[in-house]
Amino acid sequence: MAALAALTADAAARQARPAPTTEATAPRQAGEPIMAIVSIGSQQVTFYDAEGGILRAPVSTGTTGRETPAGVFAIIEKQKDHHSTLYDDAWMPNMQRITWNGIALHGGPLPGYAASHGCVRMPYDFAEKLFDKTWIGMRVIISPNDAAPVEFSHPALFVPKAKALAAAAVRAEPLAHEAAETAKTADEAKKAAATAAREAASLTAPLRKLEWLKTRADAELAFADKTLAAAKTDQAKARAEELKQKAAAKAAEAGTQLDRAKADAKSKLDAAAAVKDAAKAAETKKAAAAKAASEAKLTLEPVSVYISRATQKLYVRRNTHKPWPDGGEVFDATIEVPVTIRNPDKPIGTHVFTAMARNDAGLRWTAVTIDNGDDAKDALDRITIPQDVLDRIAPTALPLSSIIVSDEPLSRETNYRTEFVAVLNNQPQGGFLMRRPSVNVPVASGNYWGDDGFGFFFPRNWNSQPPNTRPRAGQYNQPMQQLWRW
Repeated sequence: MAALAALTADAAARQARPAPTTEATAPRQAGEPIMAIVSIGSQQVTFYDAEGGILRAPVSTGTTGRETPAGVFAIIEKQKDHHSTLYDDAWMPNMQRITWNGIALHGGPLPGYAASHGCVRMPYDFAEKLFDKTWIGMRVIISPNDAAPVEFSHPALFVPKAKALAAAAVRAEPLAHEAAETAKTADEAKKAAATAAREAASLTAPLRKLEWLKTRADAELAFADKTLAAAKTDQAKARAEELKQKAAAKAAEAGTQLDRAKADAKSKLDAAAAVKDAAKAAETKKAAAAKAASEAKLTLEPVSVYISRATQKLYVRRNTHKPWPDGGEVFDATIEVPVTIRNPDKPIGTHVFTAMARNDAGLRWTAVTIDNGDDAKDALDRITIPQDVLDRIAPTALPLSSIIVSDEPLSRETNYRTEFVAVLNNQPQGGFLMRRPSVNVPVASGNYWGDDGFGFFFPRNWNSQPPNTRPRAGQYNQPMQQLWRW
């Protein structure tokens, strides 16, 4: 009976597991992948290009207590041959990181059910095949249930202007050249200022010596005066007079040398100050040119926007493609502004709108919804994006641009080396919360363009995922229209 009970329990466990999903490839030429959607419920991942799905494969997500977090992510780092620093040097080939605290997509064993420590395991060959196709900043959506992009249009979505795009492209190259020239000029001015400062500093010792010699000559002259005044005989007076004349000549010469040295020093100090001022001006011009060149270059990059009902803010990210020494690339995060959301106490859901390709209207968009709340259209209807922000980013919006609307705040994993990370608070997060959080890192504030050319940052401790107090209507399980089938 015990054996029969064990067999029955084992059979029940196998029955509760999702049926293994075989890999599938769309019957057409695949383009560049734009996003990946991981379904925790059906244990599969699907990659999409501008025309729809291109690759699908089974996965193994986090087991109970170590669940893979549902939410919105992006690839922030890739390593071909990665070994875990958390789990006994475990091999995680073709690793594509989506959080700095260790959640990633990678090749791994697939038992047919959720079994990882929080990562998304993919078939080894599948992970290898995808590794060179994906890119830093590519969207990764992890959904509690099946979700897919659907064609979508709305007046709030960015509509680029052909003239603005052409002007941005024309403007970027000369500004980059100007930035390089001003940087060269600033470096030369800095070297000249350093040389002038050294020369000015080198005058200090000779001046002190001349001042000492002048003081000594004056003392000798004063002593000669006293000697002359004390002389009693003609012979003594004659000797004293001779000593006084010599001391006076010596004192006069010392004074002349000191005055000449002081005049020379003042001239060189004034020149050094002028060179220093010129170097400061050159540095200011360099910073302004770098800022202008960076802004021009960023307008040629896809823009990502995150709108949070929790914080009532709008955030903007663009990839600068500048590598960070500790891994990943730096994302510009210089726009962070308040946003107006109608009925701010009402859930809005989590929706990802993506510009898949150009079309006659400007851009062709899709929408993916992974959390309950308003539908995608009603969510955008409730939001008023500041006009100055629209003027700044909409005219040059490109394919791969995106707008994310969510009830959630940005996770503490969002920093200068990430695009956006937002985790659904109404879903298990064991594999995310149990990991050590990323170190306190700088993030953008306000609307200030920094002198470094990719934003101004200051340390902040993000409130990672505060307790969820929003009313919920249960799990989101509305069937979604597929763009493609096979």
